Amino acid sequence: MEAASSQSSSRLEPSPADQRDRNPGSGVASISSSLPLWPTVDGPLGLTEDDSVAYARKFYRFGFALLPWLWAVNCFYFWPVLSNPRSFPQIRPYIIRSAVGFSVFTALLCTWALTFSLGGERLFGSTWDQLLIYNLADKWGLTGWD
Repeated sequence: MEAASSQSSSRLEPSPADQRDRNPGSGVASISSSLPLWPTVDGPLGLTEDDSVAYARKFYRFGFALLPWLWAVNCFYFWPVLSNPRSFPQIRPYIIRSAVGFSVFTALLCTWALTFSLGGERLFGSTWDQLLIYNLADKWGLTGWD
């Protein structure tokens, strides 16, 4: 008899899983399940969150020392932080700034390279011969052939 009463009371009270199924967007589980558990692409083999903050900060700062490829490494290594806007708020500003810095650097480098290669003598005029590296090396005697 006790078994029958316990079964009937369990049928009246919905389980937590039933409540989650009815309204999947309202539970905390849906938010926490979308957040990455680890800040690095290495997962559990990677850095802890405290170490990750220190490394992200170092990569970001050393990127200003004319090493913008470190910004790209920073974005790649901390991809879980970059791809999820609500994850790891201590690390995220460094990763976002690294992504912006690398994008700006890449745009400037490509603009310079295209201007120099496509513009050529038409754009730079008579100074074009002075700007070319192989002309400078020949002028200073660095080529070895005369």
